[in-house]
Amino acid sequence: MNAPLEPIRLSKDGRHFAYENSGERFLAWGFNYDHDANGRLLEDYWEREWPTVVGDFQEMKALGANVVRVHLQVGRFLRSAKEPDPQALKQLARLVTLAETTGLYLDITGLGCYHKKEVPVWYDALSESARWEAQAVFWAAIAKVCTSSPAIFCYDLMNEPVVPSPGTKETKEKEWLVGEFGGKNFVQRITLDLAGRTEDDVARRWIETLVSAIRPQDPKRLITLGVIPWAQVFPGAKPQFYTKEVGQKLDFVSVHFYPKKGEVEKALTALATYAIGKPLVIEEMFPLECSVPELDAFIEGSRKLADGWIGFYWGKTIEELAREKKPSIGSVITRRWLEYFRAKKLTRSL
Repeated sequence: MNAPLEPIRLSKDGRHFAYENSGERFLAWGFNYDHDANGRLLEDYWEREWPTVVGDFQEMKALGANVVRVHLQVGRFLRSAKEPDPQALKQLARLVTLAETTGLYLDITGLGCYHKKEVPVWYDALSESARWEAQAVFWAAIAKVCTSSPAIFCYDLMNEPVVPSPGTKETKEKEWLVGEFGGKNFVQRITLDLAGRTEDDVARRWIETLVSAIRPQDPKRLITLGVIPWAQVFPGAKPQFYTKEVGQKLDFVSVHFYPKKGEVEKALTALATYAIGKPLVIEEMFPLECSVPELDAFIEGSRKLADGWIGFYWGKTIEELAREKKPSIGSVITRRWLEYFRAKKLTRSL
């Protein structure tokens, strides 16, 4: 039986995470549990195959994780712009209880639209203001379910939002989703038209809208936003959602890094852009374009800046991957990653 979880809050100086009761520093070390080995999203199987979810949580815990990041789809949690889906919320409550009993904290990322064909037609037809209002309904419902649980590490408002740049197009954008990668749409626009506003003003108002929906339901929970590290692509780029003017309502920084082969130092230089005095979590990482030793060098090099590192787990154990007779390159990389993660035990040392 796992010991009861303590809520995670900001430290007194606001620069790190701390256990609410003991005040000891907390480091996040865990997995994105975004889909299974066949690419199915969590909501595709978490009702009919609940024992699979239970087993996966136990496996992630056994590997040494203390945080699991789950990705909730807007189309599964909203029946309409104003009506949450009670069955989905009931299943979320079940997941929260599982996290408590397993001894894992949840990073709940919302408003997913990963499978474009499953995005409700009514949702994409909404105006910007109505879409934001629907997103607020989503978050108010999620926070109401989670408010009493110590297992919620944070709410991540949306995975990798973007704001159109002024002057890049003669006409406004037409698609809320930006593009597909590996069969999924990870990036979303929060507006299609700046309509004379600055990018910063749109980003700030959108954040404030969603945070204002969460706070009446869950006043103390940490809130963040997982972003693309544009400073890695464009050296010197500012952390748009985390400037002082835009990100005041966000409790900590979440950024997604996939270091490239031979460019660990470049990635670390870009990461330093996001060191703004708040806790910093590398919310996505994986040896996608580098070796496991290079990813380790990135993690070690970020130790003075970061308070958390979250990789990926897709439902296959090290043993299952090792038994594959003709493993794919992806399976080999995943097995090496999981073996590394298990041996690292980063939460036990500073």
